[in-house]
Order: sequence, then structure tokens, then C-alpha cells
Amino acid sequence: MGYFNYFFFTIFLALSFASIDVSLAARHLLQLPQLPPMPKVGSLPPLPSIPTLPTLPTLPNVAAATLPPLPNMPSFPTLPNVAAATLPPLPSMPSIPTVPTLIPSIPFLSPPPASSSP
Repeated sequence: MGYFNYFFFTIFLALSFASIDVSLAARHLLQLPQLPPMPKVGSLPPLPSIPTLPTLPTLPNVAAATLPPLPNMPSFPTLPNVAAATLPPLPSMPSIPTVPTLIPSIPFLSPPPASSSP
């Protein structure tokens, strides 16, 4: 099901890029004069330093609380054996009729004879 969503999204995207406006915009960008060169990396200001974070206070040691033991699980009664249900056999599927691939020829009738001769 997800395949069809991606398929329709791809078709939509292809059609949107195939519009005349996108083609004209691309041609316009190709005909622009050359842009000035990018500035050198050294001319950028340095990045600000990150302030140090304060240290977290230590937690006091708390004696581990002793928990009572878990109770034993009660024993459940055993279930009696049940005979396995048998289903009736499925009906056989009828065979799909085949479509003839050969088209029969249509006989063309000859025109009736002319009533008068020239």
C-alpha cells in the first residue's frame, strides 16, 4: 500500500518539475552573469566559546530498602484435553476460462452485381 503512495508522490513531483515555469526559471538562472566569488573562510569571525556547565551535586547515599519476597504463584488447574476441531475441505475452485488470443477473421461480402452493364 505504501508503494502506491510513493508512486503517486513521485508522479506528482515529476509533473510539478515538468511545468513550463520551472523550465523558464532554470533557463533564467543559466543566463545570469557570473556571481562574485565566495568569501574566504579565514575572513569569518571565530565561533563563540561554549560556557562550562556547573557540576551536579552528589546524591546522598540512601540504604537500599529491603523488599519482602514475592509470593508464590498459585497453581492453576490443568485443562482437559480437547479433540482438535476438523474443518471440512474447501470446495475446489472452478478453473478460470481462458480468453482466446486469436481473433476470428470476419468474412467480407462481395457487393451485389450491378443491375445495368455499361
